[in-house]
Amino acid sequence: MSLQGGCFCGAVRYEARGEPFNSTLCHCTDCRKASGAPAFAWFSVRITSLHWTASAPQRFRSSEHALRSFCPSCGTTLTWHDERWPDEIDLATASLDDPEQVPPADHTYVRSRLGWLKLQDGLPQYQKTRSEG
Repeated sequence: MSLQGGCFCGAVRYEARGEPFNSTLCHCTDCRKASGAPAFAWFSVRITSLHWTASAPQRFRSSEHALRSFCPSCGTTLTWHDERWPDEIDLATASLDDPEQVPPADHTYVRSRLGWLKLQDGLPQYQKTRSEG
């Protein structure tokens, strides 16, 4: 599978080859703050499969183990990378040219979900991560 995407203004573009995994709609406070949205859709790819095809994004350390990237021109959130899992990187699903290619498979960090956001899609819900329940 080949997935293409980029930022809102088009300055930063990427291609990811291979099968995506860990597709989720994350409700954690950090993702909400970074995106300005009530929840944020992510999916993972092998870091070696991600190639920047136009300008590369800027990165910043958002926590002890995590780096986030964004377009320096328009601010679009693009990636999240936890250094404890060096072989994978998460891409913002809505940054895909066709976000329908990778729909969320579940909800993570629902313990942080905003009370007014009602989840009625029937997807599995995890209080934290899949492995933490």
